[in-house]
Amino acid sequence: MTAILDRQLLFVTGKGGVGKTTTAAALADLAAREGRRVLVCEMDAKGAIAAAFDLPRLQFEPTEVRPGLHAMAMNTEDSLREYLRVMARVPVVGRIGPLAHMFDFVADAAPGVKEILAIGKLCYEVRERHYDLVVVDAEASGHIVAQIDAPRAIRELVQVGPVRDQTEWMLRILADPARTGLVVVTTPEEMPVTETIELVAKVQATTEVDVAGVFVNRMLPEWFEGRDLEVFEGLRGPQAQALLAAALGPKVGVVFDAAALAQSRSGVANGFVERLRDELPKEVPLHVLPELFTKASGRRVVSLVADELQGALG
Repeated sequence: MTAILDRQLLFVTGKGGVGKTTTAAALADLAAREGRRVLVCEMDAKGAIAAAFDLPRLQFEPTEVRPGLHAMAMNTEDSLREYLRVMARVPVVGRIGPLAHMFDFVADAAPGVKEILAIGKLCYEVRERHYDLVVVDAEASGHIVAQIDAPRAIRELVQVGPVRDQTEWMLRILADPARTGLVVVTTPEEMPVTETIELVAKVQATTEVDVAGVFVNRMLPEWFEGRDLEVFEGLRGPQAQALLAAALGPKVGVVFDAAALAQSRSGVANGFVERLRDELPKEVPLHVLPELFTKASGRRVVSLVADELQGALG
């Protein structure tokens, strides 16, 4: 199996709120630390990747975050302009706003039309080796299959001609597990875990994109285990609590209740990780990232998550 960061194109997806964007940014940051030339691309242009790196709003033209790491945001007009110039070899002068609006209208009626421009741009960067790695902050898990499967949808829609021909080389890149992978981010909770299991099954059944790994984000620490857990449970008994309250004050019980709650939550989280191990295909790597317990934001959080990724990916 090809290691995650040894690929050339990584799509990062997950249910909203699980840390998808931060993980994508951290993967890009870690790859750049290791000497790779990296592009991280924000697909929905909502500004999340820009915020992750403490940058102003990103444009279609890549911005250098730091040496070796560049970031961009996808948009219809610029991607259409580049497609016409590079692929169709049509000279484009001035704004193409009306054409882009017309394209949007057509795209709403035909599956895969809009997504093909974005996927085509990413595959083009891979094919031309402008970067060693392209990391994509992709659509959320409910929409990612349509996004990565766009070239196949277009190939079935268009039977002949240059557009169909262009989908062939895109599909070769997407179907090559040594080059392309999908990373799914989840948290150890019921809905994200269920959605992750279903998504991995759907991706494997309906697309040729390899699932490079699943990351369980914000994993709570195991507070007590083994003999320590037995001691803790003993200290929670009425007699022990009475003695502790007499020695340390009446609020000592609050501390024990909080510790018991944290231990319980950790146990529930471990249960969801075990469910992932049981129900995900054995060939899909599973990595666990801890809860950081930090108030930091932006680039600082990205750096901390990249540190954890470095340990998890070994």
